[in-house]
Amino acid sequence: MQAIPKGTVLTYGDAATALNSAARAVGGACKANPIPLIIPCHRIVAKQSIGGFSGKTKGETIDLKMFLLQHEGVLSAKFTGI
Repeated sequence: MQAIPKGTVLTYGDAATALNSAARAVGGACKANPIPLIIPCHRIVAKQSIGGFSGKTKGETIDLKMFLLQHEGVLSAKFTGI
């Protein structure tokens, strides 16, 4: 995750392919990440939505993920309304 540059996102599937792993394993690693602002798991998104963040799929945690992606200039229109 630290290799994903600021301003870039990968889907869980794309990250899994790059790691020769499974998308669910990538999601599990993101969920288990104890320092999500240092290890930027907010840059991993679902194919059709923003995905989760720190094991959550709604609420303030997702608002933080959306803020971080907006701040990095990568929050695309396809993620609005999530």
